[in-house]
Amino acid sequence: MYAIFEDGGKQYKVSSGDKLLIELRDLPESQTDVTFDKVLMVGEGAGARIGTPWVSGATVTAKVLETLQMPKVRGVKFARRKGLYKRWGHRQKMMKVEIAAINA
Repeated sequence: MYAIFEDGGKQYKVSSGDKLLIELRDLPESQTDVTFDKVLMVGEGAGARIGTPWVSGATVTAKVLETLQMPKVRGVKFARRKGLYKRWGHRQKMMKVEIAAINA
């Protein structure tokens, strides 16, 4: 059984035991679980339930494994003969989570 849920403007297809990277969110210090309630689809084959837009009562529970930073992404903007040379960089902070349960 698998589920498709939405988080941070992205959609993830997961089954129980999968590990994935999601965007960092503010959690209390003692909280080690994250619950995703915007489930778009749950099930498999003929028994799949598709939400309009979300499946009511369905949740995906994940356990937080670690917090990490991704490598720096650098960008450059350049315009010839204009003196425009602009550089920027960005390091995204992510959370590594393991899917514990899919509640349908």
